[in-house]
Amino acid sequence: MKLGLKLLQERAKVGSFWWPYISNLPETYTVPIFFSGEDIKNLQYAPLLCQVNKRCRFLLEFEQEVKNVLKNLKPSEHPFGGQDVDASSLGWAMSAVSSRAFRLYGKKLPNGTHSDIPMMLPLIDMCNHSFNPNARILQEQDAGNPKMLIKVVAEREIKQSDPLLLNYGCLSNDFFLLDYGFVIPSNPYDHIELKYDGALMDAASMAAGVSSPNFSSPAPWQQEILFQLNLDGEVPNLKVTIGGPELVEGRLLAALRVLLSNDREMVQRYNLSVLKSLSAEGPLGVANEVAAFRTIIALCVIALGHFPTKIMDDESLLKQGVSVSTELAIQFRMQKKSVIIDVMRDLTKRVKVLLSKETTTA
Repeated sequence: MKLGLKLLQERAKVGSFWWPYISNLPETYTVPIFFSGEDIKNLQYAPLLCQVNKRCRFLLEFEQEVKNVLKNLKPSEHPFGGQDVDASSLGWAMSAVSSRAFRLYGKKLPNGTHSDIPMMLPLIDMCNHSFNPNARILQEQDAGNPKMLIKVVAEREIKQSDPLLLNYGCLSNDFFLLDYGFVIPSNPYDHIELKYDGALMDAASMAAGVSSPNFSSPAPWQQEILFQLNLDGEVPNLKVTIGGPELVEGRLLAALRVLLSNDREMVQRYNLSVLKSLSAEGPLGVANEVAAFRTIIALCVIALGHFPTKIMDDESLLKQGVSVSTELAIQFRMQKKSVIIDVMRDLTKRVKVLLSKETTTA
């Protein structure tokens, strides 16, 4: 927002050095803070709805703060040349920055690392995103030098007329939509957020046919491990994810493995990194691993049930022809549902492999 205010100031300044750049910025952005109320609802995904509402609330509150400061200034002191600054213009500036700024090195800190500083880079910000980029940004280390160079360097041979592509970051579709206004199909970094809740885990386990789960009332030794995983205690982090490169967040997997086991000694043979690892094949035994995977599959079914529409419904809506913001909202929720379905497919295969191994051993 600080950089956004600077952008508004330069936009209002007569003869600004940056005017040729600013005059070419889009007048509108396809980020959710500009969606209609109906299209915000169309996202159908609570964590993103929460973020959109938070940003809209911030802009309305910040508008009041700015107006309170500006009302007592003389015209000569007005930082925006007397122009009105409201939630709409603040939202435009914040979106211009979030969709175009790059996080680069700022000042060097005493510990040797650099602070992050968002910078708008004319021309460079015309490069589109790709997880398989053909170029990267290179920044000279001397952040104190006013003539510090920031350049785009080719990573491989680039043919004439080919677009220059940068990796904006290994981000979920939440961030791509919130900050950039687009959705990436089959994004390998997309995931869904769930709240770790004992009653929800019990319900999922019972739905999966796991006998007598005790997520709501763990034994003291199990509770201690939940505390180490930061899923219990005074200020736990109860947000867990499914999907993305990990497939299942390690903390969730470890919690399920531990709470579905009654063998304290066996659990204590392994450190947390093993219990959190999906590549550690069934450290607590095949039955325990199958129960954990089936519980996650049931969690996925519950999460999928929270979406009011099915993917087929969404596909037919897109075929009818809708507005840009409605299309983005529908694409976003379709990708979330696809993430859940992909996790279910993967874990179902793993369960089959585990059961066939157990049969062979028997």
